[in-house]
Amino acid sequence: MEVLSWTSIVVFGSAVLFLILEKLFPYTKGQKIFREGFFYDFILYTIAQSYILGLIIFGLLEFLKTNTGIYKYSLIGDWPIWVQVLFFLITHDLYIYWFHRWQHNNKFLWRIHEAHHSPQSVDWLSGSRSHAFEILINQTIEFAPIILLGAAPVVPAIKGMIDAVWGMYIHSNINVNSGKLQYFINGPEMHRWHHSDDEGKEYQSNYSTKLAIWDWVFGTAYYPDPSVKKPQQYGIARDMPEYPLSELNEKEKSLAQKNKFIHIVLVVVKDIYVYLKQLIFAFRRFESKEEARITPNESSSKGEPASHTGDYNVLAREDKEA
Repeated sequence: MEVLSWTSIVVFGSAVLFLILEKLFPYTKGQKIFREGFFYDFILYTIAQSYILGLIIFGLLEFLKTNTGIYKYSLIGDWPIWVQVLFFLITHDLYIYWFHRWQHNNKFLWRIHEAHHSPQSVDWLSGSRSHAFEILINQTIEFAPIILLGAAPVVPAIKGMIDAVWGMYIHSNINVNSGKLQYFINGPEMHRWHHSDDEGKEYQSNYSTKLAIWDWVFGTAYYPDPSVKKPQQYGIARDMPEYPLSELNEKEKSLAQKNKFIHIVLVVVKDIYVYLKQLIFAFRRFESKEEARITPNESSSKGEPASHTGDYNVLAREDKEA
């Protein structure tokens, strides 16, 4: 079986598994599986955008490969496959930590990142919502070293599979308790705080994707005792263009009731309209009231990444008690 075939099966199987686990062991009880915006995220972001951007990114990488020739040296090609994959997982995860942190402290980068924070519900699918420019930047930087350093042809597919599965996991609405593993491995317990829109600055923490150790080492970890504090709401408090799946006007509703096909067409057209509007929305003027979102303290207002420490760090407290 070809690598792309079995990695695709793993990703699809993981999606089904997370969907089932969210139903059986939900963190936020009562949250709908097929929430408003579910099919919008699935069709426009997960399928359509991923496919189109994949063609662009790998077309660009093929151009770089052809015109630089560095891949011919196969600098890491002799390493075992698992070592190559592990090397790129760790190095890219460190890059993502710092880039993600910068996104929350830079006006332009926040603009192309805020779409990812717009979902009002966090689940296995919500992590797929990302601005096209953000994907282009991150995945080009992610896969360029893999191609140019002459990694084995299977490495991009395997790493992409792990990225996809882990992205679904950390955004999932599953009630898990990783305990002290949260010192090293990132999970939904910490990442859901990053997506919270509570009164504090929780979204200025937990920037890690796979390895939570970056947050602990660089002082941005936030993991309060769940018996003391839980996220109250998610998303961002501003007028982001939203998916209008249930927002047909009266005239459209009248047409939709007469013909199922017309109903589907109207929903699809309006969803595409909102998707395009969200892309353009990133280039609007930056308002002064938004400064608080990216300047949580004095250091970040000077362009430096912000540091955040939680008041109720359950892991640190457990260590002291031990």
